[in-house]
Amino acid sequence: MSSLRILFLGGSGVISTACVRAAVAAGHDVAVLNRGSRSRPLPEGVRELTADVRDGDAVRGAIGGDRFDVVADFLSFIPDHVETTLSAVGSPAQYIFISSASAYQKPPRRLPVTESTPLHNPYWQYSRDKIACEDLLVQRSRRDGLPMTIVRPSHTYDDTLLPTLAGWTDIARMRAGKPVVIHGDGTTPWTITHADDFAVAFTGLLGHPAAIGDSFTITGTHAPTWNDIYGWLADAAGVADPRFVHVASETIARWSPDLGPTLLGDKAHAMVFDSAKVTALVPEFRTRVTFDEGARRMIAFHDAHPERRRVDADLDALFDRMIAHADAAGV
Repeated sequence: MSSLRILFLGGSGVISTACVRAAVAAGHDVAVLNRGSRSRPLPEGVRELTADVRDGDAVRGAIGGDRFDVVADFLSFIPDHVETTLSAVGSPAQYIFISSASAYQKPPRRLPVTESTPLHNPYWQYSRDKIACEDLLVQRSRRDGLPMTIVRPSHTYDDTLLPTLAGWTDIARMRAGKPVVIHGDGTTPWTITHADDFAVAFTGLLGHPAAIGDSFTITGTHAPTWNDIYGWLADAAGVADPRFVHVASETIARWSPDLGPTLLGDKAHAMVFDSAKVTALVPEFRTRVTFDEGARRMIAFHDAHPERRRVDADLDALFDRMIAHADAAGV
């Protein structure tokens, strides 16, 4: 494939940073537009444009006369965001919208989940907003010929992003000999994908004519249970005999409304995906990093960065109360 001029809206998040690296490695001319407050380094040669993506005039000013073959939008979450972006970025040959696999039917009636699985999530507003964005794009594609591609990642991580209910607080609890809460009975299979693996598939869709007007789930094939995920983290953290307390997701949601939508709207359900559609266009895409390795990388990263080892005192105390209640109930 010849070199493409690509604009990433975002470019400094967990997924987008890996995609920027992969696009540069593939020989593309890459620019990144965000507000300039990135926490992850960009590869050499990437042009940085600074603007508030919600301000169409500011985006147009930052882009100037540049024209891009591909605009990859990691920053639109509601239809108004999409409308502002489309009005500001000109007329790329491909507009890629990063949606979410959480938009798929919850609970799913059938596994594995495919691109034909209905989009319906009554539990999580974030997912419903992504569905509304997709509806807008499909309408624009049919009516105006908008050259869009929709991408749906599921749980995608890098070294910085712990996948547990309380992040580093859970690791600190394990190391302190305290029990840790796992939602459900811990046996639910959960597809978890390293950002570098995701980036392989994403980069293969850039400028691909068969991707225009279509949607793709990008997840790996690695679906360990939540018990496996917590167990690998405990092993990586040097905790030989962690204690896990299993609490129903609905109960956790009652104790902590902030955790409820992501649990009931996503993580509480078995989520296994069929990746055949994207693999047909990008045959080199596969799971290369499984979570046993991912867990070792995460713990090593956090141990090397003490500023990232933040314990949420409120969640820590909440889990103590939740576990005491479960113990009293004989759970």
